[in-house]
Amino acid sequence: MFEELKNIIATVLEDDSIRETITLESDLINEVGLDSLQMISFILGVEDAFGVEIVYEDLDLACFRSIDAFMAFLNGMNKEVG
Repeated sequence: MFEELKNIIATVLEDDSIRETITLESDLINEVGLDSLQMISFILGVEDAFGVEIVYEDLDLACFRSIDAFMAFLNGMNKEVG
């Protein structure tokens, strides 16, 4: 999941080198630098890659404070669905 998220971020930012600097602790907003439009592209990419539908109302800022937090959010979604 982590590698796929890095690929999605690199695609959204149009920067392949970002894959090398992203860690599980990377803040998607403050460190990675996703702006609001890029965030939407990121979420759409996640939906496509993982075959999920993210309810925007379920997202909060804490989900984007680290890749690990976002993965926990996705894993929680899967448990609710499954």
